[in-house]
Amino acid sequence: MTDKNDLNPNDVRQLAGQLIMIRFPGTELDAATAGFIKANGIRAVCLFRGNMTDATQLSKLTADLRAVMGPESLIAIDQEGGAVVRATWVPAPPSAMGLGAADDAGLAQRTGAAVARAIKSLGFNWNFAPVLDLNNNPYNPVIAERSFGADPQRAAELALAWMAGSHAEGVACCVKHFPGHGDTNVDSHRDLPTVDKPVLELERMELAPFRTAAAHAPAMMTAHIVYPTLDADNPATMSRAILHDLLRDQWQYRGIIITDGMDMHAIAHRYGVGNAAVRALTAGADMVMALGTPQTQEETLAAIAAAIASGELPIDEVQQRLARLAALARDYPCSQPPYLIDAADRVVMAEGWRRALTAHGDPQRPAPGAKLRLVVRQDVVSDGVSEAGVPAARVADSLRRLYDVELLTYADADAFDWTALPQDGRFTILASTSRLRYGEHARRTWRPDLHLALWNPYQALDIAAPALLTYGFAAPALDAVNDWFAGELPASGRTPVPGFGAPPPTHT
Repeated sequence: MTDKNDLNPNDVRQLAGQLIMIRFPGTELDAATAGFIKANGIRAVCLFRGNMTDATQLSKLTADLRAVMGPESLIAIDQEGGAVVRATWVPAPPSAMGLGAADDAGLAQRTGAAVARAIKSLGFNWNFAPVLDLNNNPYNPVIAERSFGADPQRAAELALAWMAGSHAEGVACCVKHFPGHGDTNVDSHRDLPTVDKPVLELERMELAPFRTAAAHAPAMMTAHIVYPTLDADNPATMSRAILHDLLRDQWQYRGIIITDGMDMHAIAHRYGVGNAAVRALTAGADMVMALGTPQTQEETLAAIAAAIASGELPIDEVQQRLARLAALARDYPCSQPPYLIDAADRVVMAEGWRRALTAHGDPQRPAPGAKLRLVVRQDVVSDGVSEAGVPAARVADSLRRLYDVELLTYADADAFDWTALPQDGRFTILASTSRLRYGEHARRTWRPDLHLALWNPYQALDIAAPALLTYGFAAPALDAVNDWFAGELPASGRTPVPGFGAPPPTHT
């Protein structure tokens, strides 16, 4: 066992570098980033949409990263499905809640395998999925359809099936966000949420799927959330009571514990990135996701190196962390096998989108060739977590395959006057293409003949109209909607969260 007194500053810096995951801008590995990676022994990166243009470019980028980081590289991606995907040209996976609506573990497993085949061919060996959060708060601004549902047992079964499919194809999963981000009405990218529930309630709900997964998941991602009954003073990411005492000691978890992005406002703006990184590691995390700028990454590295040099992070515990990370890289090596079954995987994904399609109320199909008025938000940009929503024109073009469609867009739902729509007999469809819930104005006054909830299913509870739920806006979802309109597909899904058993609300 190495003694910290035997380490020179460069050795300490290299140890610190192996405990962080970075991101960087651009679609090429520039010389400055490559030099930073080499100089600091960094072996883990996460790539985002801004790092990608197509398969050729991305494959070269991941190959260049492997050449710099070495054979035990960890190259990660958020390829969950639904709105949270980064490689957008590969077969589009249904969201977790879509799979929950289909309620078929075999389909979930085939979906996880298909996701893994696509991203492995692009050079990834670590996927930050599946989500194990139970979406038991309908006003959750960041989870919603990313969750398999609200029942802890069934959500865990579907997530484990998805994960088994991924692992069979050689891509490690990382379940998230431990110990549960489902019952929040605050996005931790923007502020620090609190989930204040009795321990017994947490054990029955939020903690249950993670406890089930603990024997199977090679990695868990922490949540930047305070759980006062578990630790009143620290968010889970920096809580020794949660990460070490509960997860490591009580549950005997042996996989990787990685933080969520430490650049998120819940952490960076309250604690400072260097201080927070050290606190996360001393709490029990194995790796810190240092996704900020080169300056914040430098601050993180310096703080961790100082903690190792001082003994605040004991060298034997650092080496245990490095051993776990090395084992993950060996078990799921980074390679780029050719992707030979794109077409077959698209069939798998289309099946998921079709079987997810859910009716709320009693939606009616307009007659073939009918005149429709489509009301939809102007194009939705990315919120930094999800990809950009489907453009309004694309929804209209999809429906034009069946109908005479007049497109009407709005910029602000709170100001749009539904009563000003012409009373000309056109069948009026509202298509919801963002994650935001509707406010009081829309809830009180909007009256479409049919509501297409193309993203957040909870929006169907806001509008007094029959609805069709897709749990996502990818092209196969629009195809499934058209097949329903054509009478060729039933809406057989069942929304796996409370509140959808009753007809849509009415207002007087």
